Amino acid sequence: QVRLVESGGGLAQAGGFLRLSCAASGRTFSRNAMGWFRQAPGKEREFVASINWSSAGTVYADSVKGRFTISRDNAKNSVYLQMNSLKPEDTAVYYCAASSTWGATSMVATDYDYWGQGTQVTVSS
Repeated sequence: QVRLVESGGGLAQAGGFLRLSCAASGRTFSRNAMGWFRQAPGKEREFVASINWSSAGTVYADSVKGRFTISRDNAKNSVYLQMNSLKPEDTAVYYCAASSTWGATSMVATDYDYWGQGTQVTVSS
């Protein structure tokens, strides 16, 4: 059974930082794209960041560009999201995602086949 488990969410002040981790088990994703999405209350799930299989390529939503950094460790079958200069509008449930077919980055949720259960990030002003 494939599982993605996020950790590292919590409460932060505006201007602060958090680091999210996502550990995959049940299969390896070393040749597959991984990404982060988020969903705020009353809003649709939105793309945050994606990283290709080799870490050579990354893509970010305009709203987080320059503040968030996605990275991965294929030896640990894990992906990370370093979030700096947090804003109250970053408050959301953050989901880790992994593709079973794509190696390149993708901003499209339907390109990802596996999802974590989500971790809450709350940024206070």
